Formats: sequence, structure tokens, C-alpha cells
Amino acid sequence: MAITDWPEDERPRERLLKQGATALSDAELLAVFLRVGVRGQSAVDMARSLLQRFGSLTRLFAATAEEISAVPGMGSAKYAQIQAVLEMSRRALREEMERPHAFNSPGAVRDYLRARLGGEPREVFLALWLDAQNRLIAAEELFRGTLTQTAVYPREVVKTALARNAAAVIFAHNHPSGVAEPSRADEQLTAALRQSLALVEVRVLDHFVVAGNAQPLSFSERGLL
Repeated sequence: MAITDWPEDERPRERLLKQGATALSDAELLAVFLRVGVRGQSAVDMARSLLQRFGSLTRLFAATAEEISAVPGMGSAKYAQIQAVLEMSRRALREEMERPHAFNSPGAVRDYLRARLGGEPREVFLALWLDAQNRLIAAEELFRGTLTQTAVYPREVVKTALARNAAAVIFAHNHPSGVAEPSRADEQLTAALRQSLALVEVRVLDHFVVAGNAQPLSFSERGLL
């Protein structure tokens, strides 16, 4: 049955307008984005199939153009739309972080890091360079690794900190496995970076581990800094 044949108060778009986007399920939100389905499938049916195929919104958004185009009813145009929506979300979150007191709100940092790193298929090591007032100078990818590890060199991190004229930094990296728990190697790396950066008077404020849609784990809150 086409969505236009549904009762009006059950249609995703109408529900979104009346109740807000948070009232909708992942499939319903995706259906609003898709707008139309394919032969034999409504937009909601198609959205459910996509989520089942990829496993989650995060994995769907991280899919390549080839993977998206392999789905009947999708294609390069839909892939481009997905990427545009993602980039707009990242930029909106980045703008929020660039506000003077953004880093007084750990939630804004977590939202940005989840949007930036949550869908990455390989480990990425990110630095948020801050000035003396804890305002964002730059969000910079420092290293990109394999599925299980990233080669992070403290010497190169120190050089980048000096080039950015940073006074402080927040580190973050992702675990493609989906488990946010820090490894012993993560703890050792953080200690080495903190020690190296202390020599040039750059403070390490936190290190987050991002794993899919889970709440990013904070080293500071865990007492690991």
C-alpha cells in the first residue's frame, strides 16, 4: 500500500510536522528522506530494507557510492543527497563548537565526534586544537589506520600543535568494532601524547573513543587523564 493511502496521522511526513522529528523511528525518518519507494515497496518498506541490509543508519551513511547504487531504487543521486545531508550536519555541529563557550558543553563535542567518526570503516585519529580560551582553532585528522590500529607518532603531533599555535587539545579516535572501551594501547598512547605535549605547554583536555552510535567514551570522565 502506498503511503498516500495510509491514514494521514500515520504518514511519516505528516507525523513529523505535527509531532517533531524525534517522534519518528529510524525507518520513518529515512522514508521522509527517500520520499518515494519502488514498485511493490512504499518508502517506509524501502527504508526498512535499507536498514536491514546495512545494519544501521550509521553504516548506511558510511556506505560507498557503489554500495548505495547496488540497491534497487537508489543510485548516485541518492548517494549525493546522503553525503550532502551528512556534511550539513557536520558543519552545523562544527559551527556550534566554534561558539565561545561550546567546550563548556561536553554534549556538543560528543555530538560532533559521533557525526564525524561514527561511520568510519577504519580507525581515524582526530585532534581538536584549542586556543588559550578553549576556542576551536581546527578539527584535524592526524592519522588514518587499518581496521584495528592507527600509527600515531607523538613527535608529529607535537609539531602539528606548534604549527597550530595551540594551547590545548582534545583527541578522539574511533573503534570500527563498535566497542567504545579503551584498550591498554589507547591508554599508553594518551599518556605518551600528554607527556610529549606538556614539554611545549599544550594541555590534553580529553581523549574520546567513538564507536558507532554509542555515547563516546571520555578518558577524563573515566579518570584516565
